[in-house]
Amino acid sequence: MVKQWFWYDWIMLGIRLIISFSLVLTTIRFQEGLVLSLWIVIFWEIAAFSIPWVCLLLNYKYYLFTEILLFGGLCIHLTSMFPDAFPSFLASAFLIAANSAHRSYYWTAPATVLVIPGIFYVVSPDTNYWFMVTNYGFAYVMGFAFHLLIVNHRQNETIRKQNAVLEQYMSQIERITLAEERNRLSRELHDTVGHAYTSIIMGMEALRSELATEMGIQRLDSLLNLGRKSIEEVRGYLHQMDSPHQSLSLVQSLQKLGDEFQEHARIHINFRAFGEEYPLSQQARMAFIRCLQESLTNAVRHGQATEITVSLQFGQQDTRLEVHDNGTGMKEWREGFGMNAMKERAMNLQGQVSVYTKPGDGTLVTCSLPRQAEMEDDHIQLLIVDDQPFIRESLQMLLDKYQDLTVVGSAEDGEQAVDLCGRIQPHVVLMDLDMPRMNGAEATKMIKQQWPQIRVLIFTTFQDAEQALDLLRSGADGFLLKSTEPLELANTIRLIHRGGTLIDQGMSHQIFEKLDKSVESTQLKPVNDYDLTYREIEILQLVAKGLGYKTIASKVYLSVGTVRNYASSAYIKLGVRNKEEAVQKALEIGIIVS
Repeated sequence: MVKQWFWYDWIMLGIRLIISFSLVLTTIRFQEGLVLSLWIVIFWEIAAFSIPWVCLLLNYKYYLFTEILLFGGLCIHLTSMFPDAFPSFLASAFLIAANSAHRSYYWTAPATVLVIPGIFYVVSPDTNYWFMVTNYGFAYVMGFAFHLLIVNHRQNETIRKQNAVLEQYMSQIERITLAEERNRLSRELHDTVGHAYTSIIMGMEALRSELATEMGIQRLDSLLNLGRKSIEEVRGYLHQMDSPHQSLSLVQSLQKLGDEFQEHARIHINFRAFGEEYPLSQQARMAFIRCLQESLTNAVRHGQATEITVSLQFGQQDTRLEVHDNGTGMKEWREGFGMNAMKERAMNLQGQVSVYTKPGDGTLVTCSLPRQAEMEDDHIQLLIVDDQPFIRESLQMLLDKYQDLTVVGSAEDGEQAVDLCGRIQPHVVLMDLDMPRMNGAEATKMIKQQWPQIRVLIFTTFQDAEQALDLLRSGADGFLLKSTEPLELANTIRLIHRGGTLIDQGMSHQIFEKLDKSVESTQLKPVNDYDLTYREIEILQLVAKGLGYKTIASKVYLSVGTVRNYASSAYIKLGVRNKEEAVQKALEIGIIVS
């Protein structure tokens, strides 16, 4: 029942107070002519003032009924004794029109303008019926005009709030876009200029032993100093490219985002953080910022929330962000572009975003990302295999900054890699493919045959799907391109060491398309009269379990579009139009079992 009051609410309350107070004074003045007791009439007048007003705070329909019955009945009673009392209902006619809405005008207008004056005329024949109809009609029209003024004010207020939210949203988009562009440029410079300087320095160091003259050594030292100074300047530029927002911790960033949104959208945001904050990758930070931004905007724009609680929890296994609002909620959640982008960001980090909403209970958005902290107590021993010396040295320099990664050896070809694996037993091998004497593919097969516990991560520039498929069958545990940034490389090594498998996103589609063709060449022959392939039957079986295309795509390692194509092809062959008909048809012909 507590609501925000505007100027029009005070105007209508003032009109009721004036009319009710005047009516009480007039009743006391002419109490000799009353049929009922004075106190009964005054109590009736107080009830006619207060009860409809309380009902208006609950529902406008309750107000209309009680206003006409209580105040209208009071005016009819007074008019039956005092014919000049009929104008006392004019203010009610104005208020009834001002508070009517939707189809209630169909019955409030006739009741106010025609029925009530008719009753006045019946109880007091001396009054002029059409004169009363004219006066009540004018009061009702004025009330309707006042109602339009109220509606216009509410719409302007809604537009103002939406504009404030949009301005805040655009401001955050601009900030995040700039931050992402800075990150992109930083990665590009780090992976190109920084790597080039490192390779040049390592190459010149390798030439030191081949220089015989003192002048040559001096020139080499000068070049090395210039190279080291230049790479330090590049690193300085990279640090300067960090935005002020990036210098804040995650808690501070989310707190600042909530404070700015609270100021612009004029809603209360309660921010809480639990657990001891630990470092997160820039991708994870941006995912949480995006999630909070989208959740706040949806809470105000779609849920009409007035209060939002934001909880950030740093756990042992994951980091969780919860955004709970007190808005209207929804019967059925509909995902838009922003929510899909949030889920995609979380999925790329092996996390998830979930939404719970119910009418009257508001909306709860939860974003959970697994913790990928460095494991100080579990040192991962690495063997780097590459025929380029400066590549080996550059990788060692990049990986040495992580406390849980230790490079215990390096090899320049496959034969040396196999020999070192037998002697030092590394946890993970970073294997190049194009090498002399024994290439990476042959070395991988020999290592996995002799030491299956050793994890092999193919780290190369190739994109040959045929060779990648052969390596998968030979036991390779992952594929990454050499253009991968150091943090992603380190996280991938940790994932491979824990027993996981990771394939670079740019390569995975080619690999699994090749796998599909290979399987189809041997197994995907028509297995029934409808010429359904093995893959189409697999998709139908998953559809029959009630899985969506996105879930199916993640299970069979295909893109959503490819899954849709397989499903559409199966529907055409079965002669059906949708999922339900396809499942029923597949049950009938025995492709799937209920």
